Amino acid sequence: MADKSYLDWPFFEERHRELSEALEHWAGRRLSGIDHADTDAACRDLVAKLGQGGWLEHAASEDGKLDVRSLCLIRETLARHDGLADFAFAMQGLGSGAISLFGSEAQKAEWLPKVRSGTAISAFALTEPQSGSDVANLAMTARRDGDGWVLDGEKTWISNGGIADLYVVFARTGEGPGAKGLSAFIVPADTPGLRVAERLETIAPHPLARLAFEGVRLPESAIIGEPGQGFRIAMSVLDVFRSTVAAAALGFARRAMDASLDRAASRELFGAPLFEMQMVQGHIAEMALDIDAAALLTYRAAWTKDSGAPRVSREAAMAKLFSTDQAQKIIDAAVQIHGGDGVRSGSVPETLYREIRALRIYEGASDVQKIIIARAAMAAHDKEAAALAAHAS
Repeated sequence: MADKSYLDWPFFEERHRELSEALEHWAGRRLSGIDHADTDAACRDLVAKLGQGGWLEHAASEDGKLDVRSLCLIRETLARHDGLADFAFAMQGLGSGAISLFGSEAQKAEWLPKVRSGTAISAFALTEPQSGSDVANLAMTARRDGDGWVLDGEKTWISNGGIADLYVVFARTGEGPGAKGLSAFIVPADTPGLRVAERLETIAPHPLARLAFEGVRLPESAIIGEPGQGFRIAMSVLDVFRSTVAAAALGFARRAMDASLDRAASRELFGAPLFEMQMVQGHIAEMALDIDAAALLTYRAAWTKDSGAPRVSREAAMAKLFSTDQAQKIIDAAVQIHGGDGVRSGSVPETLYREIRALRIYEGASDVQKIIIARAAMAAHDKEAAALAAHAS
């Protein structure tokens, strides 16, 4: 059983502790024995279960308010139980986040109840073949045509691609150069001209696809917010959900540590429990240290956002960078502690080893997070220097 003492930290309220306990009970009953043989079918089933359980209520909000601490606690718990369950929950939130935060009342009324109930699967279509983390360099276009829009271009590495019912798509509308000329649109999956060009296979199977948009016609009501607000919308959504990626990594790391403790206590080597080896104790100590440090960064970012901060780019970047990088290190140590069993296909360490790698890439690769953190540090330095100069004069 994973350590839950962190729930007593001042970041949380009683409702968060109750949420964690209820989800733990539900996950223990509903997530055991998930058949991953057909990833698409498993993901659809998980979205439906999460909707029926009421957990998707936290992922899509009609009032434009998302409690990031709740999102993080849910992702951490689901990831510890089943990586695909975490994926299913996260993509419902990420895919509908632009509608929750910036959508019109009509857009919210049409889509959010379906997302929350699990009867509609959502997707966030931002990445393109030539622009991953460089969002301002998107090439896909949306041009005005009469009283609507026409979309042309391509998106790739789209989570839920091929099984989604709606896609939130970002395209260049040309109000200004770079980031100033992007807009966000709601594109139902059955819109003529939208097709799944390619299904993408990864080391940890998830529904992923490359999408082609060829003369996709949309009504004026499909745009989210105002033309030219797409970059702001995308960054605001990522600002909320980037911290939750750190939480998912934390869930994987806790599962790896639990498995390692079980192994160290039950496995004998040279006539004594494996745990008696000082090297193994060193691994366990580093796991515990890194998990607590990652949790502190993750829930600091979530608490800061929930406390009303307009942006938490620096805090979320620190949480994602540290948590995902350290989770990979922890899982690698778990593989080592398990020896041959650690690389056996289907074992807990082997499954986690495949699951964790993508988290260091999606929603901003680790190196991009370093750039965000460094720029924030320099901006703070320049602000302080300017204040001191003004005071001296």
